[in-house]
Amino acid sequence: MDTLENKETLAAAAEEAAQVNEQEVINPAAEQPVAEEEISAVDESPAIDEQPAAEEKNVSDEDAEQLRDKVVEDFRALLDQPADQLKERADQLKSQFYKLHHQLSAKLRQQQHELEADAEQNAEQLEQLRQTAQEKITDVENEFKQLLQQYKDKRAETLKQQQQQLEQNQLRKENIINQMKEMVESGTADVQENMKKFRELQAEWKTIGPVPPQVSTQLWKQYNLYQESFYDLVKINYELRDYDFKKNLEMKTELCEQAEKLQQSDNVVESFRALQQLHEKWADIGPVARELRDEIWNRFKEASTVINKRHQEHFEKIHKKEEENLQLKLDIMDQLKAIDTDQLTTNKQWDEATELVNSLQTKWRTIGFAPKKHNQLIYDEYRQLCDNFFASKTAFYRQLKDTLGENLQKKRSLLEKAEALKDSEDWESATEQFVKLQQEWKKVGPVARKYSEDIWKRFQSTCDAFFERKKEQHQSQRDVERQNLKLKQALIKQIEEIEIGERDETLSRLRELTDQYAEIGHVPFRDKEKVYRQFHAATDRIYDQLNVQASERRMSAFARSVEAKDDDQLQGDRRRLMRQYEALQQEIKVAENNIMFFTSKSGKGNKIVDDLQKKITDLKQQLVNIEQKINLIDEKLD
Repeated sequence: MDTLENKETLAAAAEEAAQVNEQEVINPAAEQPVAEEEISAVDESPAIDEQPAAEEKNVSDEDAEQLRDKVVEDFRALLDQPADQLKERADQLKSQFYKLHHQLSAKLRQQQHELEADAEQNAEQLEQLRQTAQEKITDVENEFKQLLQQYKDKRAETLKQQQQQLEQNQLRKENIINQMKEMVESGTADVQENMKKFRELQAEWKTIGPVPPQVSTQLWKQYNLYQESFYDLVKINYELRDYDFKKNLEMKTELCEQAEKLQQSDNVVESFRALQQLHEKWADIGPVARELRDEIWNRFKEASTVINKRHQEHFEKIHKKEEENLQLKLDIMDQLKAIDTDQLTTNKQWDEATELVNSLQTKWRTIGFAPKKHNQLIYDEYRQLCDNFFASKTAFYRQLKDTLGENLQKKRSLLEKAEALKDSEDWESATEQFVKLQQEWKKVGPVARKYSEDIWKRFQSTCDAFFERKKEQHQSQRDVERQNLKLKQALIKQIEEIEIGERDETLSRLRELTDQYAEIGHVPFRDKEKVYRQFHAATDRIYDQLNVQASERRMSAFARSVEAKDDDQLQGDRRRLMRQYEALQQEIKVAENNIMFFTSKSGKGNKIVDDLQKKITDLKQQLVNIEQKINLIDEKLD
């Protein structure tokens, strides 16, 4: 009977050991201590200018400074509490501080850009404002960094104490295992006494906290081995074992129910952490009846699988969102890189570009974190792009200030010349100079706004005063022009009434009237074009009926104009015609050289050669016409 009972006990112990092995596969994180990464997580500098968690709200610049100081006070009060309970709150305060801190820093940079862009801002006042604001922000940041360092030191000390506690727990568990080993190796003597002591050791084991993770699994295996060996040695009776099985089943069933309830939780991370604690409790509970072991274990394992899967999907979704955020930020950086500040040459262009950069910065702040390995690097590049843009903008407006000063000096010089000229009685020369001054004024760029209107009004009034005097002086000239108009209209009527007769007589009569027409002075400007068309229509009628060629008409008209000009005017015309003559000679030479590059063997070559030959012929005819005009001038000068 003892042999049979011993065999059944050994079989039960073997199955229980197999169950423990399965638990270790599902729950590899059992008895894990606090991760050392938590220290480094506090040490990491936050990603500047990143969007906070969804529940955080943006605050106005006016409230940001007050809220930032409140965060510093909250963090200082936090140092009086136990360090191992502060991490989540400390990380939250740190995130809030740097979000507000960088919002204020961004506001300061924006104010500096606006002040530097103002061409009238006193440089000394600007430097004093910049220094005061920068010292204030730096002092607050240094104070917070000191508090943060105190927190890190305190937490490091706490983790050191926790590590010492883990090592102490290891020594206690190793002591329990050694005592169990002695019981197993002592054989079956003093069974009742050993049974009581064995249960005390089991109870003490459950009260001991976690051990270093690198020895946790090995200690558990040793403990379970000697626990099973002890059960085999003492040949526990079926009634006591069934009682233990029943109590263990109740406890494991309760753990299954708790695990299944965790499946309904909305907090995936907290559910996963709670599951790890359930696995630790499961590992401390003894075996259940053999026929129920697979069933209860599978139930617990299925609930664990659901929670683990939800936990994995949760972080996969986070990683996917981070990749999407990375792409959105890369797109923003591409748009920033596409801004060519060298092509921004006006206030309007800079305003439009600044509006675009500000909108991209606003969009950047609405995007969450990118993957950790890219997040800081991509932010540093983004920040550099923005800084480069605003540095270029500052340089532009600094140069613009110098340019505005130079333009002001130029316009003042033009104003002085205009004021010195406004009383001149040499109407033709003065008018020409005023026109040049006005043209030069248009070419000069803008001046500072506070000078622009005043200097323009002075220049405009000076010009108006001269032209008003000229207008009054030339009022009588308009009467002469109106009289000239009547004379020309009368001559046009005589030309229209010429009857076509013998060719030479008709042309002689036409030349006589044309000469008279040419001797008449100017007509009112508004009638100039109209009377000109009437005159040419009348003369063209006669030329057409007499079949006079256009070139002959032009030469005849040129000859009459030569007769009407003085020597100085003719010398000017001759110089102009000589320049045209030399230019035509050069053009003919180039065209004749080009013919040599083509062959008459291809159709394309023939077409090009024909076009060039036609061009040369036309150019030579123009050359002959200019020679005739030069000869007419030379005859008049002689």
